[in-house]
Amino acid sequence: MTDIRVKICGLSTPQDVAAVAAAGAAYAGFVFFAKSPRNVSIEQAAALAVDAPAGLCKVALTVNAGDAELDAITRAVPLDMLQLHGRETPERVAEVRSRYGLPVMKAVGIAGAADLPQIALYEQVADQLLIDAKPPKEAELPGGNGLAFDWRLLAGRKYWQKPWMLAGGLTPENVAEAIRMTGARQVDVSSGVERAPGEKDAGLIEAFTRAALG
Repeated sequence: MTDIRVKICGLSTPQDVAAVAAAGAAYAGFVFFAKSPRNVSIEQAAALAVDAPAGLCKVALTVNAGDAELDAITRAVPLDMLQLHGRETPERVAEVRSRYGLPVMKAVGIAGAADLPQIALYEQVADQLLIDAKPPKEAELPGGNGLAFDWRLLAGRKYWQKPWMLAGGLTPENVAEAIRMTGARQVDVSSGVERAPGEKDAGLIEAFTRAALG
C-alpha cells in the first residue's frame, strides 16, 4: 500500500464528498472564505461533514479568521483539523491550536528560496504544514489559483519534522512528477480537479488520486 495521502479541497456538494471518499483520498477540505468560488456557508459545511464517511479527515480552510468566526465554525461543523491559509503569525497559529483543541495546518506560500525559512518558523507551532505557491500580489485568493512554484526548491532537502503537504498547481497529469521531485508524502488539490471554478469533477478527483497513489 502506498503511504501517499491526498487532500481534495473546496468541496461544496454531497456528490463532491462521495467522490473524494470513493477515490480513496484522506482529507476533505471545506473553504470558508467569501471571495472564493469554493466558499461554503457554515450550514452547508455542517451538513456535508455530518454525512462524510468515517475515516475521512474533515478540514476547515479559513483566511485570517477571528475568534468569532472560528467559534461559529467549530461549534456547528464536526471537524478534524483547521487550516489557516492567510497571514496568520506563528503566535496566532499557537493561539488557535490552544483555543480549539484541534490539529492546525498552516499554509506557507513559496515563490523562491527566500520564502523557505518561513516553513521552519511555522513548524514550531503547527501540527502540519501546507507548502503552497505564493499567490501574485494582485490575487484575491490566497490559494486555489492553479499556480505552481518551482518544485526544485524542495528537491533533495532534509525535510521538516512535522508532516507537510504539497499544494499549488497540481493536476492529474503532474502530481506523480511533483511527488517524485519533492519527496512529498501528502498532496493537496482544488482547482486541478474542477470542470469550472468551484465545480468539482468526480472523474478528475478519481484520476488525481489514482495518479498520486501510484
